[in-house]
Amino acid sequence: MNREVQLHGVRRHYSFGTIDERTMPDDPFVVFEHWMHEAIAADLYEANAMALATATRAGAPSVRMVLLKSFDRRGFVFYGGYGSRKGRELAANPRAALLLWWDRLERQVRIEGSVERLSAAESDAYFARRPRRSQIAATSSPQSRAVAGRKALLARYAAAARRLEGRAVPRPKSWGGYRMVPARFEFWQGRADRLHDRFVYERRRADWKRSRLGP
Repeated sequence: MNREVQLHGVRRHYSFGTIDERTMPDDPFVVFEHWMHEAIAADLYEANAMALATATRAGAPSVRMVLLKSFDRRGFVFYGGYGSRKGRELAANPRAALLLWWDRLERQVRIEGSVERLSAAESDAYFARRPRRSQIAATSSPQSRAVAGRKALLARYAAAARRLEGRAVPRPKSWGGYRMVPARFEFWQGRADRLHDRFVYERRRADWKRSRLGP
């Protein structure tokens, strides 16, 4: 490709809703839970899908989509391989950012904070609830490492399935859960004329400070 591709005409006019700061809760977890329930009720595809951004110790960033599997006041939980690129980066630099985008609701939520590994017991409990085929995939996949091809990947899967036939699949020690402990939330609602509503919550010791941001 040797020419610039113009995308100026790809534009959407937002009109779904607003954020009323007069009734907005002081607790960002309350806002997030409400918005997540609305996204699920709207039957959005993968409403719990989120972009996870990590960085090396030197600050070189990378981002990928993962699934939010649970949340409470302790933080936001996701799973993956400890030896994957995200796992290696989190080991070296345990801070990250999350982004959830709900297109039909014209909303996004950004969350930033520190990341810690779940306990082995917590990871074991979640792994045991996964579908068996997903368990075998986690056991057989060399996540984020080069493979010879699709055929080689399927051969690894088949070999693991044969080896584990008739037995429970143990959680690989190289796979488990993470929890992001948030220090900052931003709630974004699309508005007409690009005058979007943006509210940020920043942790101040035991409380949260809320501010409106310019769009």
